[in-house]
Amino acid sequence: MYVNITGSANNKDVYIYQSYRKENGQTSSRIYKKLGKYNQLLERFAGDKDALMSWAREQARIETELYHQSNAKITVDFSQTSRIAMHETRVFHTGYLFLQSLCTELRLDQICRSIKNSHQFKYDFGAILTDLIYARILSPSSKRSSYEYCQSLLEPPKYSLQDLYRSLSIMAEESDRIQSELYCNSNFIHPRNKKILYYDCTNYYFEIEEEAGMKRYGKGKDHKPNPIVGMGLFMDADGIPISFDIFPGNQNEQTTLKPLETKIIQDFAGSQFIFCSDAGLGSASNRRFNSFSNRAYVITHSLKKMKAEDREIAMRPTQFRKIGSNQFIDLRSLDESNEEVYHSVYYKEIPVITGKMDETLIVTYSPKYKAYQRRIRARQIERAKQILSSSDRKRKGKNQNDPMRFVKKMAVTSDGEVVEKAIYDLDIEKIRNEEMYDGFYAVITNLDGNIADLLKINQRRWEIEENFRIMKTEFEARPVYVRRDDRIKAHFLTCYISLLVYRLLEKKLGDGYTIQQIIRTLRSMQMTLISNAGGYVPSYQRTELTDALHNAFDFKTDYEFITKSSMRSIIKETKQRKIPQDKI
Repeated sequence: MYVNITGSANNKDVYIYQSYRKENGQTSSRIYKKLGKYNQLLERFAGDKDALMSWAREQARIETELYHQSNAKITVDFSQTSRIAMHETRVFHTGYLFLQSLCTELRLDQICRSIKNSHQFKYDFGAILTDLIYARILSPSSKRSSYEYCQSLLEPPKYSLQDLYRSLSIMAEESDRIQSELYCNSNFIHPRNKKILYYDCTNYYFEIEEEAGMKRYGKGKDHKPNPIVGMGLFMDADGIPISFDIFPGNQNEQTTLKPLETKIIQDFAGSQFIFCSDAGLGSASNRRFNSFSNRAYVITHSLKKMKAEDREIAMRPTQFRKIGSNQFIDLRSLDESNEEVYHSVYYKEIPVITGKMDETLIVTYSPKYKAYQRRIRARQIERAKQILSSSDRKRKGKNQNDPMRFVKKMAVTSDGEVVEKAIYDLDIEKIRNEEMYDGFYAVITNLDGNIADLLKINQRRWEIEENFRIMKTEFEARPVYVRRDDRIKAHFLTCYISLLVYRLLEKKLGDGYTIQQIIRTLRSMQMTLISNAGGYVPSYQRTELTDALHNAFDFKTDYEFITKSSMRSIIKETKQRKIPQDKI
């Protein structure tokens, strides 16, 4: 292979060409790989043409070597009487290489070096942090188990387990700095869409029974009787996390917004955006905070918690409009069996004055959403009936969707006196009260604009719930096993960075695969060492997804045989930042 520069004077491209022989026996050449735009590559080498050409020829040499290795035949002799070497590791995980390449593009190594220069320690802080990220995605477990898992990577840890535990305090101390720099650097991989900021909170439980530090008893999302810590998370309009923070489990979630959002405004250059959250975090104080400095908000609003007279106006079936139309519609006149009506959304706007804020309440009605809610409730009522005929009828409902909310307890009276015995029955009044809200939904905003666009902003809130689900299930962020507050924060920092890396990986793959497909594939990607051949054999199934991964990151581990030197080249490549696509 050789290097060739083609194009006009101001639009030259640098290519690697490959010589080959046609079927008729004549020799020819073809483009094998594009290295980039000549002028932009020249800028990279500070105008030094010789340095540029030297680099390009080296790339051609590497590609030639890889090409010959991939097409070379390997002969290996095995003996039925020879035993394998004692304590020799023969299987290695390689799915982390794609994650390592992303961490390199995020300049995590540069961030860690800067942090190390600010502290007095000698261990490899960057290696520890990245290993914890790989383990959280590929084999989530305790810190000790993560350390043991990393021994099976092609690059096992050179630091000690004690170094890992020591580094957690540094991670906690530098958490804000790491988040801020990762946000800036993530723009090199996927330009961040910061027009809309979504915020939500969740909590995580500990396998302990006594409070300590941030671990406090509170209302846990998992309904477990354990101390918890809370997490507030911001994400952008593409579902990619921006920032997080941890707070005590007994703290009111509404008070967590302003400190974290203020930090984003200061550190993340995000002073102009639309804030979107659920009703639980959309207090008047939080809405007022997002009414200044060109900020705005779109927040869900609970119809059930409105004053009776305001709710009656909001849910009155008259003066609704179909989205895209100015004609008023009475909801009672709708034929919901009509396919078009069934899939349409209707709305009304109600001006609201809260303190000195001018707001608009947008109430929507969807026949399809109504049918969905009734299907869900029908199943819950059926379960409630089953509970009535079992010994479980005395238990209390754990949440607002528990079928026990439809079971009521009634005291038996005799001659006006209450008898100790009680009976249980279906709460018909409760069912009818819930049915009143079927199909209705509301948001409150200080924005004027297209109703469909405002509603779309709110519809994307499911992605922040998805982010929490990924951390809690695929990444097994709970239960939390570390105890000290600083180590707790470090634990969630690694979970947060893992989520960021995963979301960017999704973007690299064009959002074409589910998380189950991606995680399962990465975890399955292993290589088996053939010692007497001096190389590795892939031990995973090649699929469309493995091809997509290799194409997205521009290296391949799916050749029938890969020499140790070729594997070292691949590893080295994942640690070298590539020129961004818009620079090529």
